[in-house]
Amino acid sequence: MAVQKLPLAKALNESLRKALETDPKVVVMGLDVGKLGGVFRITDGLQKDFGEDRVVDTPLAESGIVGTAIGLALRGYRPVVEIQFDGFVFPAYDQIVTQLAKMRARSLGTVKMPVVIRIPYGGGIGAVEHHSESPESLFAHVAGLKVVTPANSSDAYWMLQQAIQSDDPVIFFEPKRRYWDKGEVDTEAIPGELHKARVAREGTDLTLVAYGPMVKTCLEAAAAAAEEGKSIEVVDLRSISPLDFDTIQASVEKTRRLVVVHEAPVFFGSGAEIAARITERCFYHLEAPVLRVGGYHAPYPPARLEEEYLPGLDRVLDAVDRSLAY
Repeated sequence: MAVQKLPLAKALNESLRKALETDPKVVVMGLDVGKLGGVFRITDGLQKDFGEDRVVDTPLAESGIVGTAIGLALRGYRPVVEIQFDGFVFPAYDQIVTQLAKMRARSLGTVKMPVVIRIPYGGGIGAVEHHSESPESLFAHVAGLKVVTPANSSDAYWMLQQAIQSDDPVIFFEPKRRYWDKGEVDTEAIPGELHKARVAREGTDLTLVAYGPMVKTCLEAAAAAAEEGKSIEVVDLRSISPLDFDTIQASVEKTRRLVVVHEAPVFFGSGAEIAARITERCFYHLEAPVLRVGGYHAPYPPARLEEEYLPGLDRVLDAVDRSLAY
């Protein structure tokens, strides 16, 4: 059956299975990805079906995992690395920034780096320290890396395959608190461009731009605003680097107002770049300053306080009201 209703986590599992079936050079590797099937079971059953040489349980050594993936890419493989949690990626940051991101430029394009680094990110699951970070801006700032994040099951399935097929390194952020949200996946569809944003909901009064876990929150905010007669457009970025500014611009030229929403701290977050660029592009269209909603500039709090930290429906709607008040 081509169309299935799958949780986002299962869509990722099916996508990895398809990639392993299609290309013998695809290798999945990471801590507990084999026998356990990953802590979120994203790789469940893959080692059983494809063997220990293609679904590799690695030591607990993120720098070594990414360094090995770089070596495999140099030998013609397409490694898909799992970093178990967002906060665990930093021991590998040196390898990612100084080697992985630079190799193609260093070789004047003669060396391909088809490496995907999967990172479950964001909060909302009641986890302990180092398990709920949103470090996407730290990677988007690095030239040579592509940074993408799906918000639904269909995009999870197709975007992961497109990332694996890319000859450039891709940081693939997975919104972990949406792993269990179900959505339709057409496994025979023709996917859209990997780095193209999509309009998730049409509207005329204001544009909400979000990505990953915040897309659902913004859609809920738009539905709530509609009950008060406000027409809100929601744009799902899908790709953080490169950014599809054209889709955002087209929406803002129509609605004349923009609010950018992400879980990561507002301070120096991706919303700042979007706000600056859209202000430049749409200065004579805007009827209100671009507003941003996000996490606070503070360490991620203990689980019992995370609902106060994370941007929710009320904070998004407050920004909507402030923008519409201009």
